[in-house]
Amino acid sequence: MALMITDECINCDVCEPECPNEAISPGEEIYEIDPGKCTECVGHYDTPQCVEVCPVDCIPKDPDHVESEDQLMQKYQKLVQG
Repeated sequence: MALMITDECINCDVCEPECPNEAISPGEEIYEIDPGKCTECVGHYDTPQCVEVCPVDCIPKDPDHVESEDQLMQKYQKLVQG
């Protein structure tokens, strides 16, 4: 399951550089996560790094992009292979 950023985001800029897949980018009002690139850090880390650094706890799992850990690993492998 990809992650998402809620409207509680304060645009503090700490999540974007932590994403190993470059899935986080500034949106019109708040940061956004590209579900096509988000692997919840599977393949890189044990926990999602954006969630670890977020000071306002505004990065939950995205219910519109449900994926198993195996699917996230497959996505990771495709992303690193280019």
